[in-house]
Amino acid sequence: MFLTAEIRTVDGKSLGLLVLSEKLFKSGKSGYHGQGKIEMNGVRFQGQCQLVGITPKSDAGEVDGEG
Repeated sequence: MFLTAEIRTVDGKSLGLLVLSEKLFKSGKSGYHGQGKIEMNGVRFQGQCQLVGITPKSDAGEVDGEG
């Protein structure tokens, strides 16, 4: 499964979109991670987003929390 994270200004103008894919982190926890570049006012920025599950390590590998 993939997720998206949209970068917006306070007034709601969309500046870019990051696609997050499933990832198993070194901590043993599962989640999502994505990175990309966006441009604002002629300046390019690189960013990243990560979502890490806060389930116990014994449940690691199950992104949706269902077994």
